[in-house]
Amino acid sequence: MAPRLDFSNWWAKDTRKGTPVVVKMENPNYSVVEIDGPDAAFRPVEKSRGKNAKQVTWVLLLKAHRAVGCVAWIATLFWALLGTIKRRLIFRQDVALASEKLGKGKLLFTVIKVFLATSLTILAFEVAAYFKGWHYFQGPGLHIPRTSDIQGLLHLVYVTWLSFRADYIAPLIQALSKFCVALFLIQSADRMILCLGCFWIKYKKIKPRIVGDPFKSDDVEGSGYEYPMVLVQIPMCNEREVYEQSISAVCQLDWPKDRLLIQVLDDSDDESIQCLIKAEVATWNQRGANIIYRHRLVRTGYKAGNLKSAMSCEYVQAYEFVAIFDADFQPNPDFLKQTVPHFKDNPELGLVQARWAFVNKDENLLTRLQNINLCFHFEVEQQVNGVFLNFFGFNGTAGVWRIKALEESGGWLERTTVEDMDIAVRAHLNGWKFIFLNDVKVLCEVPESYEAYRKQQHRWHSGPMHLFRLCLPAIITSKIPIWKKANLILLFFLLRKLILPFYSFTLFCIILPLTMFVPEAELPVWVICYVPVFMSFLNILPAPKSFPFIVPYLLFENTMSVTKFNAMVSGLFQLGSSYEWVVTKKAGRSSESDLLAAVERESKTTNQLQIQRGASESELTELNRLKEQKEVAPIPVKRVNKIYRKELTLAFLLLTASIRSLLASQGVHFYFLLFQGVTFLLVGLDLIGEQMS
Repeated sequence: MAPRLDFSNWWAKDTRKGTPVVVKMENPNYSVVEIDGPDAAFRPVEKSRGKNAKQVTWVLLLKAHRAVGCVAWIATLFWALLGTIKRRLIFRQDVALASEKLGKGKLLFTVIKVFLATSLTILAFEVAAYFKGWHYFQGPGLHIPRTSDIQGLLHLVYVTWLSFRADYIAPLIQALSKFCVALFLIQSADRMILCLGCFWIKYKKIKPRIVGDPFKSDDVEGSGYEYPMVLVQIPMCNEREVYEQSISAVCQLDWPKDRLLIQVLDDSDDESIQCLIKAEVATWNQRGANIIYRHRLVRTGYKAGNLKSAMSCEYVQAYEFVAIFDADFQPNPDFLKQTVPHFKDNPELGLVQARWAFVNKDENLLTRLQNINLCFHFEVEQQVNGVFLNFFGFNGTAGVWRIKALEESGGWLERTTVEDMDIAVRAHLNGWKFIFLNDVKVLCEVPESYEAYRKQQHRWHSGPMHLFRLCLPAIITSKIPIWKKANLILLFFLLRKLILPFYSFTLFCIILPLTMFVPEAELPVWVICYVPVFMSFLNILPAPKSFPFIVPYLLFENTMSVTKFNAMVSGLFQLGSSYEWVVTKKAGRSSESDLLAAVERESKTTNQLQIQRGASESELTELNRLKEQKEVAPIPVKRVNKIYRKELTLAFLLLTASIRSLLASQGVHFYFLLFQGVTFLLVGLDLIGEQMS
C-alpha cells in the first residue's frame, strides 16, 4: 500500500489561505470532485463515486469475456480428450498395450474385469428400477415390498436382489470397509505425528551442525589441515543421456586430489555407450582428475552386484568413506565438505544422507505430483526419523557411508532390488546411527513419463516387502531395544510399506464403487472427502508452490495405488517380478549451473591442449578415437504411448458407480467418483505425462 502523504504539519501554525475550489464539467464521462483545502485531494474517495453506467458496462463485459474464455478452454480440453480417446483407444494409433509382466498383474486385471461386469449388470437393474419408480432405498433405511406388491417377473428379480444384498453382501462389505477405515485412520495419525515432529524441528531449529574447523589438524608441526580419504562411486547402466553430467559434477568436487578417488562403475551392455563413458573418463583423466573406469564382465546382482564388485578392489582398503551418486545426480562442489565433517568425533555415525532436488520438477503434471511426494518424504519422513530415531531408509544415492559400517553390516547383498534399504536396516540392527541433512541438496531428475514412473514405483514397493520377509527373523533376534524393533516392524515396514497401498486400493478403488450398488454399506463423506483432503494438505506443505495441484495430487495418489498394491503383493509372496530391475529412463535435463560450467569448460580449451601435450601418442590416438565415437548422435526413437488395461477398467468401473450415485442423488460421492474415474482414464491412456503448456 502506498504511504499516505500528509504535509499539513508543515503549515500547522499558519491559517489556511484561499477559498475552496469547485470544478464542474459538463461531459458525463468525467466525475465531479470538490477540493476543500490542500490535503483534500489525498483523502480516500468512495468506491461508488467516480463510476458511471458506461464503465460498469465495460467491467461486466470484461468479466463475461473471461467467463466465456474459461468455458471455451474447458470445452477445448474436453474435445481434445475425446479425440485422444478415439485415436488411442479405438483406432490404436501410436499406442501399445502395456505388458502385464509387472507383478503378474493378469489375475488382478481379471478380478477388476469381473467387478466391472457385475457393476454394469447391477446398473442396468438400477436404471430400469429408477424409471419404473421402484425407489425402495431412501436414506438410511431399505423398504422391501410385500409379496402382494410384486409387479411382474422383473420386479420379483429386483426385490430378490434387494433382499439378498441386504442380508449377505452388505455385512461383508461393511466389515471390510470398517477394517480399511481403521487402517486409514491409523496411517493418517502417523502422518500427523510426523508433521508435528517436523513443525517442532522447524520451531526449535534443530539440525546437525559442524562445530569448529573439522579439517584442522591437531598436530602443530603438521601441515595444518587433514582430509580423510574419500572414495566416490558412480554406478550406471546404459545411461546415455546423463553420464556426462554426473561425471562432470563429481570431478569438480572440492577435495584434495590425492585424498579422492572416483570410480565410474559402468554396467552398460551397449558397446557404444561404453565407448562414450570411456571417452568422458579419459577426458577428465587428462585434466588431472583421479578417476578410473570399471566394467564388469559378469553382470549379476544389478546395482548391488556392481557396488559389491567395486568394493572388493584392494585399493579400497586405504579409504575411510565412500560417497555414492546415481548417474543422473549432480552434486555441488562443496558436497563433501558439507557431509564428511559430521563423521569427525562421532564414531557411531555410519551414514550421512543429503536431500534430493529436481531439475525437471516443473516439466509436466506428473513431475509436479512426484515433487510433492518426494518433498514430504525428505523434509518430513526422513528428517523427523533422522532427528528422533537416528534411522531412516538409505536412498541409494547422494549419501556418504563409513566403509567400516558397510563392512560390519555385511556389505552389499544381491538378494533384493532395494539394496539401499537392505544395507540401512542391517546397519541399524548393528547399532549404527544415521544423519539426514535437509539443507544439503543434490540435483537429479524425476521420471517424466508414466511408464518410467510406474516401473520405478513397482520396484520401490515390491522390494521392501521382499526384504521384510528376509529381514524379519534378524529383526526379532537382534539386540536392539524392543521399541526399535517395534518401529522397524510396525511402522517402517507394515504401516508405510504394506498397509498404505492395501487400504488405499481397497477402500477407494474397490469398496467405494461397490457401495454405490450396495447402499447399506455406504461410506461416510468424511472418509472419502474431508480426511483425504486434509491429509493431502499436510503432504503438500513441504512444497507450498504446488498447492494448486492438491486435488490432482489426491486423485493421482489413489490411481497409483493400483500399481503399488500390485507391487506389494508381488514382493510379499515373492512372485516373479519381485526381483525385476528396470533402469529408470532419464531425459538428461541440465540445470543453469551445468550450462555455465559447460561454457567455462569450453573457455579452457588452451589449457586442455597443454595438458594433452604431456600424454603419449598412443593415449592421444585412443582419446581421439573415443571422441569421434562420442560425436555420433543416437538415432531418435519415436515415443509410443502405452495403454494400461487395469487403469482403464477401473476408470469404467468408477464412472459406472458415479452414474449410480447420480441416480441416488449423492452429490459428494458422484463428483468424487467422476473425477477419480477421469483420472484413471487419463492414466490408462498415458496422458498424465504429457507436456504442460
